[in-house]
Amino acid sequence: MKHPVDTMTMDSPNPPANACDAACKHPRAIEMLNRDCHCVAISPEAMHAALVSAVGAHGLPGALVDTHPHLFAALAAYVSREHLAAINDVVSAVHEVTAIADYQAAALAWAPEIAQFDPGSPGGMLGLDFHISPSGPQLIEINTNPGGVLLNTLAGQAVDVCLPDAIGAPVDAGEAERQVPSVMRQEWARQRGSQPLESIAIVDTTPEGQYLYPEFLLFRELLRRAGIDATICDPADLVRRHGRLYVGGKVVDMIYNRLTDFSLATPAHETIRMAYLRREVVVTPHPRAHALYADKRNLALLGDREFLCRVGASAHATQALTAAVPQTILVTPENRDQLWQRRRELFFKPASGFGSKASYRGDKLTRRVWSDIGGSAYIAQALVPPSERHTRGDGGPLKMDIRCYAYLGRPLLYAARLYQGQTTNFRTPGGGFAPVLTSLQ
Repeated sequence: MKHPVDTMTMDSPNPPANACDAACKHPRAIEMLNRDCHCVAISPEAMHAALVSAVGAHGLPGALVDTHPHLFAALAAYVSREHLAAINDVVSAVHEVTAIADYQAAALAWAPEIAQFDPGSPGGMLGLDFHISPSGPQLIEINTNPGGVLLNTLAGQAVDVCLPDAIGAPVDAGEAERQVPSVMRQEWARQRGSQPLESIAIVDTTPEGQYLYPEFLLFRELLRRAGIDATICDPADLVRRHGRLYVGGKVVDMIYNRLTDFSLATPAHETIRMAYLRREVVVTPHPRAHALYADKRNLALLGDREFLCRVGASAHATQALTAAVPQTILVTPENRDQLWQRRRELFFKPASGFGSKASYRGDKLTRRVWSDIGGSAYIAQALVPPSERHTRGDGGPLKMDIRCYAYLGRPLLYAARLYQGQTTNFRTPGGGFAPVLTSLQ
């Protein structure tokens, strides 16, 4: 999906070449460019035009400049090769540990019953989110239906690098895009063997109203070009009949699941739940994947050296995880008072939360909210401030987190999200998805 995009020149001059040159001569200092380099890597307006072109005549619900003004950031994010290597080690370690039977037993002990059902595939692409701290990348959370992968491959193919001999993308965005249908086919083959995969339904509640609906359109076009019939639909559009699932009269082989009802527990998702449990349709990501990877209580296991040694994790995986996972504690009636006293150094997240919903920095937490969350499953995570991406604007620096998209322990793409506020969002002028660049040395 190569889409040429014109680059934009900032009104204020770019920094002197030697500002970039100095950091590029020292690969470990590449991240200084997050402070010093203000060269525009992506024109958000041109990206909007490229996205409209990519989804063809099937259309968006409105002008992206109005509906999604802060989807793409203009500036790139810089990550050192050293930190990318550490991220890769974490990706590999997560893949190793989550395959261990004793880890699975511990994670499934607090999971919903449906997670006991093993459909036979890993559950699709993961999104591992990191903050870059002075001590290295810190794994904040793992997601099983990570949004943005195709939006970021689109941006990655359009990025304009200010010093192409010294700086570049750590992976090829075009190849990452080609891996997306490959992941779908691998999920299918692990459950259906050599049977042909002919149709996929991209499913979310009222999909046209979802903020990342433009990405659903990108998925549909990419899958169709790969020879797979793809349809975007609401769960209510799906019908079970004669042991198969249908949408609009067409058989559905696979569901690409963008729902945030991770256990398919609500009545609106009963049709999917029944078809999944009866192996009438392949679902990816599926409830078991969420239970093994994305339930935030699992971070208390993944960062626990004693637990990792006890279940037989390798020394390399143990070191990678204990170095990268912030201290994570399950909130219980017994430790609530102590955690309240320590709240300013903690971040509180619901075990099955998503998109930073109902997540709270401890220093922003009120007693009323603390009381309200008392009956829910929460974790307390050591607060790891995100690194910063400086701009020429007077609104202050943007916060930055790094997402690694991965499958079967292999990184496929890196992207950043730039934002202001307590948690990531797409409401910050100058913020949004940003390409990741690194030193070529």
